[in-house]
Amino acid sequence: MLQVIQYQKSGKISVEQVPAPECPPNGILVRNHYSLISAGTEKTTVTKAKSSLFQRARRQPEDLKLVLDFIKKEGILSTFKRIKNTLDSYKPLGYSSAGEVIVSKSDKFQPGDLVACAGAGIANHAEIIAVPENLAVKIPDGVSAKQASFATLGAIAMQGVRQAQPRIGESVAVIGLGLIGNITVQLLKASGCRVAGLDIDSSLFENAKLCGCDETFLSDSAAVPKLNEFTRGAGFDSVILTAGTSSNVPVELAMEIVRKKGTVVVVGAVGMNIPRTHFYLKEVDFKISSSYGPGRYDPDYESKGIDYPIAYVRWTENRNMQSILDLIAMGKLNTDIITSHTFDLNDANKAYSMITGEVDDKYTGIVLKYDNTKNEIVKSISSAKVEKNPNPGIGFIGLGTFAQNYLIPPLKSANANLVAVASNTPINAKTAAERNGFAVCTTDGLEVINKADVSVVFCATRHDSHAQFVTASLKAGKPIFVEKPLAINYEELEQIIETYQATKTPLMVGFNRRFSRAFTEIKKQIAGRTYPIVMTYRVNAGFIPKTHWVQSPEQGGRIIGEVCHFVDCMVYLTGSLPKTVFATSVSSDNIADTDSDNISINLTFADGSIGNIIYTAKGGAMMPKEYCEVFASNVSYIMDNFNKMTIFDKSGTKIIETGGMKGINEEVAKFMNSITNGLPMPITPQEIFAVTEATFVAVESLKTGLPGTLKYTWNKTTEVS
Repeated sequence: MLQVIQYQKSGKISVEQVPAPECPPNGILVRNHYSLISAGTEKTTVTKAKSSLFQRARRQPEDLKLVLDFIKKEGILSTFKRIKNTLDSYKPLGYSSAGEVIVSKSDKFQPGDLVACAGAGIANHAEIIAVPENLAVKIPDGVSAKQASFATLGAIAMQGVRQAQPRIGESVAVIGLGLIGNITVQLLKASGCRVAGLDIDSSLFENAKLCGCDETFLSDSAAVPKLNEFTRGAGFDSVILTAGTSSNVPVELAMEIVRKKGTVVVVGAVGMNIPRTHFYLKEVDFKISSSYGPGRYDPDYESKGIDYPIAYVRWTENRNMQSILDLIAMGKLNTDIITSHTFDLNDANKAYSMITGEVDDKYTGIVLKYDNTKNEIVKSISSAKVEKNPNPGIGFIGLGTFAQNYLIPPLKSANANLVAVASNTPINAKTAAERNGFAVCTTDGLEVINKADVSVVFCATRHDSHAQFVTASLKAGKPIFVEKPLAINYEELEQIIETYQATKTPLMVGFNRRFSRAFTEIKKQIAGRTYPIVMTYRVNAGFIPKTHWVQSPEQGGRIIGEVCHFVDCMVYLTGSLPKTVFATSVSSDNIADTDSDNISINLTFADGSIGNIIYTAKGGAMMPKEYCEVFASNVSYIMDNFNKMTIFDKSGTKIIETGGMKGINEEVAKFMNSITNGLPMPITPQEIFAVTEATFVAVESLKTGLPGTLKYTWNKTTEVS
């Protein structure tokens, strides 16, 4: 399919062929008919990407702070790699579109329904988009797809108006008469308000008056006397800021013209150095409007389709979109007068040349039109043929930050034959294919596994999909390297074990710490011991909010998702499997925290060794993440964040510099060496299954308050070889 994308390093915008997305659970696939370019938001995005790194740092000081913090924590080289990979990628554009449902996994929609869609990274300027059900609404009779493509922008304006809570007859000022400003004016007029429009560009006034502005004024302090006359000396009941500027002038002007105990609502991105005097003297109600409305940025609402009860949240982002379409149907909102240009998708560059100022032409709403005669678009992409490559051909599923920064580079360095790559985001798939030389890109992970010229699979998707791809790859007889965790519950683990026993297809999990120089050195030092060892592993894991996908119950949480690393290190050092697990956590009434992010886990091992893992999200951000102590045969060993290993014995203290690397390159190299030379996997299946099961026991121990014993699930049938 065709999609408008921007290359982040140069800022170049192009219309490219990318793989079509897969239909999400409880969602729909939509063939776009029209999409609306949000000139203000997209101009900022496009211009930022075309700026130098220095200019970006000046405009985005919060991003610069994140970079500096990351340098302190991970070092310059690691930070440089991340920035380089971020720049060497494509970004989708657009977030407001309308079209026809072609595939539905939602009870709310059927193929053939006409819908309006919302969401950055979702309602893209693309021929086909994948949309969660709460980010789509049906288009009512009498509203065209072109008109409906304004629904998202309309919802943004609608939420700003709702925050202002205007009443019939009130005076409202709208500062910023761009696209959202003009929609805001129309909504206010439909609410029975007297509306004054302000902007620094007087050429926008004519269109603003067509939208219903009673009067228009230049947006500066010189207009204050006339604005006071407009309100008969009372001041504006509310002021809505829809401008886009880093200047603080719009906020200061709003505070000056609003009445005592009035309301100021910020919709656009404006300077926020709020003057205290007017606040104090007028007791102004100052509000920030959050995009389309309640539900925005809530993954449970947007991604999982969990709606807010209408009795408690009358207007969600979805219901705001539906309200906009109803107003269009009733003739209360006119999109025609705010549509200045319509371009075919292939001519999208012309549109962006206008909004960036490369072409001097006045515009308001710019709409992209799609060719809807391509009824076989999904089939034509999924059935694309690829020339066969020598073995082993690599298929890669999942392209998060970790995969792009750590797993793919060692494969490229080894000149691996990269055949096919899959990501649920078409842009990420295309980026990875072009950057790394994959012959084929797709959004279907199973398609990668089933390709004839793919003989080895790497999987780095979200945790809840690991078991599906592992099982499919094992059944296909194709060795698979899957990032941790292997599975997120017993049912998945048992299915994998059963499949492994039936196929004996090689399996590897990304427990990379054991391959680091620090831990391989400790393992070498304690070789030949005759007495159990004592281990303690402290992890300063860092805070992750509950809204992050990692914290979702469907993803297994951080114990299953990350603590498995540290359990595996102890398995490696002891050469023994865990027997019992006892976990305790803090107990807090702070609803923002996850108690299981702050835990102590005690383990016993079959050889008599013991280990303790302290895992916390409450440590200082600048404190190194990992620190491990090992006590064996009257010698102590300290692994200090992989940078150095210290040995304490009867002769004194010895420090070995270990380079700061966590063993990722080594584990990938060992896995590929095993494949190409027919050697056993670097980690035995017994260790992989036991480590995975130990995390399940830890989670259960937190619930019961009691120690748990591993069942060694694979013994239910036959021993794993």
